[in-house]
Formats: sequence, structure tokens, C-alpha cells
Amino acid sequence: MRSQNVTIKQFPFMNSFKNSICMPHFVTHLESAIDGTQLEFETIQTLHEGRPLWVKYDLNAVKANMDKNTVAKREPTMWRYRELLPTGTDRIEVTLGEGMTPVLQCPTLGKQLGLKNLSVKDESQLPTGSFKSRGQAMAITMAKKLGIKRVAIPTAGNAGGAMAAYATRAGMESFVFMPEDTPIVNQYEAYFFGASTYLVNGLINDCGKLVRDGKEKMNWFDISTLKEPYRIEGKKTMGLELAEQFDWKLPDVILYPTGGGTGLIGMWKAFNELREMGWLDSENMPRMISVQSDGCCPISDAFEKGERFADPFQNAKTIASGLRVPVAVGDFMILDAVKESGGRAMAVSEDKITAWTKQACSAEGISLCPESAACVGALEQLRDEKWVGEDDNIVIFNTGGLQKYVEVMETELPRIDLSQPIDWTSI
Repeated sequence: MRSQNVTIKQFPFMNSFKNSICMPHFVTHLESAIDGTQLEFETIQTLHEGRPLWVKYDLNAVKANMDKNTVAKREPTMWRYRELLPTGTDRIEVTLGEGMTPVLQCPTLGKQLGLKNLSVKDESQLPTGSFKSRGQAMAITMAKKLGIKRVAIPTAGNAGGAMAAYATRAGMESFVFMPEDTPIVNQYEAYFFGASTYLVNGLINDCGKLVRDGKEKMNWFDISTLKEPYRIEGKKTMGLELAEQFDWKLPDVILYPTGGGTGLIGMWKAFNELREMGWLDSENMPRMISVQSDGCCPISDAFEKGERFADPFQNAKTIASGLRVPVAVGDFMILDAVKESGGRAMAVSEDKITAWTKQACSAEGISLCPESAACVGALEQLRDEKWVGEDDNIVIFNTGGLQKYVEVMETELPRIDLSQPIDWTSI
């Protein structure tokens, strides 16, 4: 196993920084996703030519030092795949106990959709109630290892609260900027987890501009989606877990609600790494379905046009706040994964998202967020088109818990007046 001591470039926000770190790992380098330029690992890196970076591993060395039986005996957390993570075997310093999330069979919802093998991987059971725990646990862990003391993020939903929680856990100062109509629970959790939290009369891209504009004066590190290379590595553990939970085979179809798309990108990276290592029992890769609302669908628009890059989406609006990302820095990475898998990028009706949420939750008792409920609508369409078959093994990723979306849940319930006789025929 490799062990490196590398002198790190100094940055003004890296007070009390140690000049070198030692991280036993199998990372070879960082690589630009847009043109393949190789960059040094174990130094602070953000973007290359304005586009994200991949973390690259010596997969032959990983394979020689990691086996399925050993992994199966480890603690059931996202860190069990440590040889395929940038932390390697180094001690994990920033964690809230990111356990493996369950794959829940959905026979009732499946029957409603004409499917025999439908399941949900329920990310709402992670420490901060959404899949954002994975990315932020990894990003903040690596930021701490690199000496960063202050972080900032734009968010339209769960990322802000997750970042605040892990930054606090790491002893970092954090700043969160969110649109003023971000779900109220997301607003409160960022504040209560210790972040300096601000509401902005704009969209997430406007919040992102604030983070960029304040970088020099505020000396913070921008930990936005794909602005650093390690959130992908945290999110890719969704794919590693799924492969293990399916006995190192993969489902036929995966539906993923797509805003910034880090999870879809990360899973596709994980599947390709496992295939290169010879860990998958089948060469068949899942068809990846990117799902958006027609209230904000730059990725599906680009897919329909056959484009690799997406145009900014104008007047973005959706009740599924995590889908309201009008400009995704990793647009081409999402579209590449979808096309390579033989999948699709789809947009579903904004007007039906609440109904799909109620349908899924009441059918299975799973706390499905509105972003993932959009995947139910996508499945309806795919079944109508016979693009998926009733025997296909299909997984929807539930990226967060419904209880965070009180605005979506708001409903006028019938009342009982105890001063009046009870009409049991109306119950």
C-alpha cells in the first residue's frame, strides 16, 4: 500500500497548517473530466478549465489488497470500501455514522406500475436525513486533512444542512447561502447545525455567485457541488453498496433524481471501477435514468437535443427543491453516464409530483421525497412506452426523507368535533 508525504501549497485560509500529511491510499492522481489533464493529489484542487476533477486509483493495487470477503466482514458503513476511497486506510476523523442504507422491496407500488421487481434504496436513513451525508462526510474529511478551516456552500435543499453538520463535527466554520424559498426545514437545520445561514432572493446559481465573489475577502473554501473532487467519491459509495447488496450483480435500471447529478456520476464511476477490477458477476451495466421536473430540466433538454452540454434553464421552478439546479457544472458528466449506459434523461410533469409522492408513500410506507417521487412518474412513462419490462429489476434512489418537505406535505385533514355525535358512516 502506498504511503506518501507531500508538501502542500499554502493558501490564506489554511491557518495552523501542517506542511505535510501522510495518507496511505491507492490514489494515483486527480484528472480533469473535460480534457484528461492530470493534477496532483494531496493538494487543494478545485476545477480545471472551469470543470470538475476525477479521483483516479491504481485499481490493480486495489484489487490485490481488497477482496469481497474482507469487505463483507467490515463495519456496515460507507467507509467499508476504504481502498476505493481517497482516505484509504487513514483514520476517519469526520463522521456521524454513515451506515449502509437498505434496499426496500416495493411490491405494492410495483404492482401499481406493472413491475414485479421494484425496490427503493432509502438514503433518507443517513445521519442528516438525505444522501448528502455521503458527499459531505467525504468532502469535509478531505478538507480537514488538507488544513481547510472555513467552508461555504450554495444550496437549494439538503446539502446545506449536511455541510453544516459535518463542518461543525470537524471544527470548521461554515457559511450557507440558499434561495429564500428553500424548504423551511432545510433553512432551520443549516442554522441549528452551526452554519452562518443566509437567505437570498434568487436561485442556487445566484447563491453560487455569492460564494465565488466572497472567496477572496472571506477566505473560505467553496465546497459546492463538483467544485472539489471528493463529494463524488462519497456519493459513489451508493453504487458500491448497491453492487454488494445485489451480490455483485447490478439491477437492470436505476432511476435517479437529478439536480447537480453528483450521485449519478459517482455511481457510474463506481460501477466502472468495479468492472475494471473484475468484481461484477455480469458485464451488463444498468441503464441509468436521470429524472428532472419539467419546471427545471436542463439535462433532459440537452439529452433530447443530442447535446453533451446543457444550456442554463430559464425561470426554474419546482416543488422538488433538489431538482432546481438550472446550471450544473457536471452536465456533460451526467449526460456521458446516461448515454454510455444506454439510459435516458427525462423530465416529468411538475403538476403531478405531489400526487406521485402521496402514491409512493401510502403504497409502501417509505418516506419518499418529492425529488424521488418524480422517478415514479418517469417509471409510469417508461412502462407505457414499454421501455422497461415488467420483469426488469429496477431501483429508485430515495435521496431524502419526506418529513423535510412540510410544504409538500401540507394538507387540509378532515376534523372531528367532539361536541357533536360521531357519524361513523363518514369515517
